[in-house]
Amino acid sequence: MDRKRIKSFLDSLGPVSFLGFIFLQILQVVAAPIPGEVTGFIGGYIYGPALGILLSTIGLTIGSLAAFMLSRMFGRPFVEKFVKKETVAKYDYLLHHKGAFLVFLLFLIPGTPKDFLCYILGLGHLSTKEFFVISTVGRFGGTVLLTLGGNYIHHHQYYRFFILLGIAIILIFLSLVYKDRLEKMFRIWHVRSREGGGEKKK
Repeated sequence: MDRKRIKSFLDSLGPVSFLGFIFLQILQVVAAPIPGEVTGFIGGYIYGPALGILLSTIGLTIGSLAAFMLSRMFGRPFVEKFVKKETVAKYDYLLHHKGAFLVFLLFLIPGTPKDFLCYILGLGHLSTKEFFVISTVGRFGGTVLLTLGGNYIHHHQYYRFFILLGIAIILIFLSLVYKDRLEKMFRIWHVRSREGGGEKKK
């Protein structure tokens, strides 16, 4: 589904296009038939920065909570229908870690599979309230960048778009360079925190 087809679909809904866009954002998290980058960009293109960010945030938050709750209800066999076993194994340490801040840092890193993390985290110790705050705030930066990009293209503000694109490329490049190191650091942090917790219990 490309940008023009999605825009045509939303335009065809008329007054309820807001609801259609929110539904698309929910769907791209839960079932991932549409890349999140496309829907976020479309939000800014059609609705402008303020409303685009609001609608995207609502949809992404509902979708994230839905994935989290489905995972919590149906367990690991259900999750592995949506997420590869290798990906679940890679982030398995999160299931034993009670530190919400570590999970929040992962949500901030560009390139982290946030939709998959919603399913994986549903198998762990995070409360629904903690997850709600982490997923909503953690996704916000990416939502803003995509929405602004769509809005700049709509208004032919190409110089602003390319500045924004440059910032995004730098962030993505840095995340690709340091992503594995950061995740390794997070795993070490997790192990040490568990060992520290065990020593305190003793």
